[in-house]
This record gives sequence, C-alpha cells and structure tokens, in this order.
Amino acid sequence: MGNQVEKLTHLSYKEVPTADPTGVDRDDGPRIGVSYIFSNDDEEMEPQPPPQGPNGGGVGLPDGGDGPSLPRPQPYDPRLHEVECSVFYRDECIYQKSFSPGSAALSTYTPENLLNKCRPGDLVEFVSQAQYPHWAVYVGNFQVVHLHRLEVSNSFLTDASQGRRGRVVNDLYRYKPLSPSAVVRNALAHVGAKERELSWRNSESFAAWCRYGKREFKIGGELRIGKQPYRLQIQLSAQRSHTLEFQSLEDLIMEKRRNDQIGRTAVLQELATHLHPEPDEGDSDAARTTPPPGRPPAPGREEEDREAVVH
Repeated sequence: MGNQVEKLTHLSYKEVPTADPTGVDRDDGPRIGVSYIFSNDDEEMEPQPPPQGPNGGGVGLPDGGDGPSLPRPQPYDPRLHEVECSVFYRDECIYQKSFSPGSAALSTYTPENLLNKCRPGDLVEFVSQAQYPHWAVYVGNFQVVHLHRLEVSNSFLTDASQGRRGRVVNDLYRYKPLSPSAVVRNALAHVGAKERELSWRNSESFAAWCRYGKREFKIGGELRIGKQPYRLQIQLSAQRSHTLEFQSLEDLIMEKRRNDQIGRTAVLQELATHLHPEPDEGDSDAARTTPPPGRPPAPGREEEDREAVVH
C-alpha cells in the first residue's frame, strides 16, 4: 500500500482460533500495521446538575421558592430504558438480553450492594438513563479494571460506577469464558495502556475480551468482506422483532451501545419512522435490514471510539 492511508477492511471467517486456553491472545502469521484516529471522548461524561441558588433553589428563583421546578428524576428501570435484543453469528445466538417474566438477571444494585455480589473475573455493567453503559472486570479487593477515557485503569468499583447502578453480566454473552484467574490476568496485564496502545473501541469490548479471549472484540479482529454474518435482533413487542445485519461483531456492538444510550422509546420511534420494517415473506413476526444510510453503525460518540487506518 506504500504510504497511502486507507480504511481497514476485513473478510468474514468462521473457523479461526480466537483464544488460547491460557487466556493469551496469540497472533500468528503476518500482521497489518494499524494506527488510530480518535474521536471526542465523551462517552462517560456525567450530566451536570442544574445550577443551585444560595438556598438550594434554582438559579433565578429567589430563595429556592415559587418558580417552576424541574421534574424529579425517575428511578432507573431496565424494562423502560433498555432494548431487549439478541445477537446471532450466522445461526448461533451469542448474546441475549431478555426481560422474560421472573428473570432477575438484569436487576441493578447500588455500587455498595453490588460489591457483595462480585467475584474475581466477573463482568460488571454500570447503567444510567441516556448514557452509554460502562463495563468493567472485577479483579478482587473491591477493585475493577476498565477502559475509561482512552486508558485502561484499575479503580475501586465505587469510583468506577460514578454513582450509577450496576449488575453482574456474565451471562449476556454465550461464549465459553476463560477461568477467573485468566480473566483477571488479562485485565491486569493491560492496566496503563492508552490511546494507540489500545485494541478495543469501548469498555464493553475490552471487558468481554478479557473474559472470553476472542479477537472478534478487538479493533480489526475480523475481515469485513462478503456476506454479513452478524444479526442484531431487536424485540419490538412480544410478537414482532426487527433485525439489523453487520459484517463484524465490533460494528454490531457499536450499534447496540448506541441503542442503549438513546433508550428504548427513541429506538422504537426511529425504527417506526426511518426503517419501516416489513415482514419477510413467510415470516409475519420479523423484519430485516442493514443499518439505514446516513447512520453507519461504527462511528459513534463513545469515548473510546476510533477509526482504524493502515499505512
């Protein structure tokens, strides 16, 4: 390619070893030199509280008194704010978020209560309305390792949560996990890595790679030429779903996280307004499409997002 700068593209593959049993991600054979262009790091920005007057009232309201007050924030409810979905690689379900009756897997807890449920090697997800979910690996001693603001950091779980509620999410992805010690070792080995040393677009991809060791979670981990083997199935109602197709797990995760950030209501409105899903012939319950033009799946506004280029 000489000195040309081109976007990195890849081919789909099926039978490629993606993890060593010890948790070491070995890369055999020739490699492509990769550098990254970083976007704005604003995934983890917390919304600022409204300015307060001297006596606790809003600015412009004398002594916190008689003006209109802001609506009280509602408690976080996953069933109201999150999108129920499944991810398929060809015909295999590799991820599922379900709100089936009686399921407590997606219940959230305060950071202090969450500590009582964590074991070394667990994946932890912090959630809040209108924010990207933030993933971390619990490594013991009240601490997590996570990708935050373009750097892999070792933090106390309560600090990493930034006040958000959280949950253990070991069962969302259906890949076979590495041993807890290998998961912790993978996470700790990358503490301090930053910017061009990173191989993951976001906190979810980093944490999932630590637990499962699959290169599909890494930037450029798959070749993107040919048929789109990944499907994101969004549940619209008990009887209807809509399917988006992707060439890589990396792109699909970006779209899934965007849906989590804008929320369930916005996703359903967007699908109704822009995608106009129509049932496939012989299937009245599902519709399929690729991401709509003008909204590619990958370039998001997540803090760790970047575009890969080759020299």
